[in-house]
Amino acid sequence: MMASPRLETFCCPNRDASTEFVITFQPLFFGAICIGSASLSLIFSILQMLPKRRGYRRLGQYPLPKPASSSRILFIISICDILGCAGIIVRSSIWLGLPNLVRGINVANNSDMWPEVFCVGSAMWIQLFFSASFWWTFCYAVDVFLVVRRSAGISTIILYHMITWGLAVLLCVEGVAMLYYPSISSCENGLQHAIPHYITTYAPLMLVLIVNPTLFARTVSAVTALLKGRQGIYTKNERRLGTEIKMRFFKIMLVFFICWLPNIINESLLFYLEMQTDIKASDLKNIRNTALITWFIMGILNPMSGFLNTLAFHGWTGFDVDCSLQRRRELAWDSASTSAAKVGGYNPIVGSTLLYQSHVQEPKNMTGKNIKGNGQPASDAISVLSEGSESSTIEIDISTEHQDYEDIDADGESLGSSARH
Repeated sequence: MMASPRLETFCCPNRDASTEFVITFQPLFFGAICIGSASLSLIFSILQMLPKRRGYRRLGQYPLPKPASSSRILFIISICDILGCAGIIVRSSIWLGLPNLVRGINVANNSDMWPEVFCVGSAMWIQLFFSASFWWTFCYAVDVFLVVRRSAGISTIILYHMITWGLAVLLCVEGVAMLYYPSISSCENGLQHAIPHYITTYAPLMLVLIVNPTLFARTVSAVTALLKGRQGIYTKNERRLGTEIKMRFFKIMLVFFICWLPNIINESLLFYLEMQTDIKASDLKNIRNTALITWFIMGILNPMSGFLNTLAFHGWTGFDVDCSLQRRRELAWDSASTSAAKVGGYNPIVGSTLLYQSHVQEPKNMTGKNIKGNGQPASDAISVLSEGSESSTIEIDISTEHQDYEDIDADGESLGSSARH
């Protein structure tokens, strides 16, 4: 009931012995675990994403610009995880509540097609959204690297949508079509027809596990060089900023490894069992036990990846949810003020936010000559952007002393006054 290609394999009445072994071992207990884990992850992920009364930015009183694509990508990853968890909850609930429907899947040439339709549809739903989450995680690492290298443009986010959703749908449909050839009720036996399905399922996962650490490491190195190159020195503030970027990337990869590495281990063990003439042989007992242990670990950690990802992205945002209409009206007014300030050619807050939301800092000398036409600070603010802030993932501004905030505040008030006139 979690993100495993064994879910689609289970839909074949003539499924292989290793799939039958794990799927039929304590199915009620396993389904309950999946429902509990997915429900907790879904609830807390949504809670993490809801607006809160207490801001996480040190300059919370100022209007903030439209989120860059880092926020968009992280938001889309969370949405994919939530939809995947919803699929797990529905599938597991049906498994537990309608046992007759599950029995219909085990009957070859069954005249009732609805058990197979539900089995395949729910499995594809889960695979599609978790696969899209993998692709978006990969694009996140690519975008961070490209922005620091000044190679990302305003159209990049559109390209990411095309890549992630296109590949997720294509690989999901292709893998399932190969698995269920010539039909769901009479799938081919043997590993040959199943291998393409497993490859299409695990390709994006392996891509993230292998490539993302390299991209993150190169991004951190590039950021460190940019911070050092600003004034030729590497102060405590710059060092802390670089450390926070590094820690954020580390948390993202740590969550990914913890939640999805059991899938690789479990699949390797089950493939090994499939190649044996008798998987119930006594000398395979330890392998069978390990496969079952990792199977249940997957049932817990796969759904929890959504909530753990939000912790890696944003930290714990708390329970103080802001549902007031007054606050929404204030945000709308702030947005209008921000737009008006942009028309004037200067916006003190449009600099950029680092990936780490708790470390928002403003540049020291933001005069009119240091601002580009799109409201971005110039090179001495070290804004690592290309073609505008709207599509960039990582934007770096080096902060200075606290008294500079007073100048920003005064400029903001004068801008607000001119906007109202």
